Amino acid sequence: MIRLFHVSDVHFGAEDKAAIAWFGDAVRREQPDAVIMTGDLTMRARTAEFEAAAEWLESLGRPVTVEVGNHDLPLYNLFARFVKPYKRYRRLERMIERPLEIDGVAIVPLKTTARFQFRWDWSKGYVGDKALARTLELMRKVPKGDLIFIAAHHPLIDVGTKSSGETQGGMVALDAVVAAGAHAVLSGHVHDPFDIPYRTAAGRLRMIGAGTLSTRTRADPPSFNEIRIENGQFETIARKMGVSDEPVTAQAD
Repeated sequence: MIRLFHVSDVHFGAEDKAAIAWFGDAVRREQPDAVIMTGDLTMRARTAEFEAAAEWLESLGRPVTVEVGNHDLPLYNLFARFVKPYKRYRRLERMIERPLEIDGVAIVPLKTTARFQFRWDWSKGYVGDKALARTLELMRKVPKGDLIFIAAHHPLIDVGTKSSGETQGGMVALDAVVAAGAHAVLSGHVHDPFDIPYRTAAGRLRMIGAGTLSTRTRADPPSFNEIRIENGQFETIARKMGVSDEPVTAQAD
């Protein structure tokens, strides 16, 4: 059985230290095959926050891929945002938008952040043509028969959680990755876990969201997802800190 830990929205600078320790203990004890981090490593994209995030991810000792979240782009320093938005990521560069291949499971990145949008709230999601084209090209390189999980920060469409992604271009991207053979889209941003089926004429997939390990909780306590894969099938377990010693199964297809 393959086991993936899907974590999101740690927000170093506003992290929950107890939740960080709880997750780290689970990784060291259970040794998942990989850790998928779907964005918002930091609170304000400060150098010290990225250093803390890099130290934490490196300490896990597992294969890691990291998506960029809206909080990981400079907010108030517009020069840095437009000219050098990823400068503070250098220590994490090898993990950023890194495709992973693990025993018949492919993790393929999809960028949902933008330096600029034609709307007031730049925290919301955006999938551009180039980002989608890159994801589809990576999908074409996946060995036939593999499960394909798309990793993104924002949910491509809203699923009724307390917070919203409002991802522009998200529906087009979702339909495109379904048609290309994706089995799930893993995301964060909304700070609450979910696992919801999505169907089109081209096929179906699962939309899976991870919670947060920060102090900025919403409906649920700090949590992360465990994804268990066996014989071409997978299930999502939303593991919530302090709720129970046993994982709590998320809504599934």
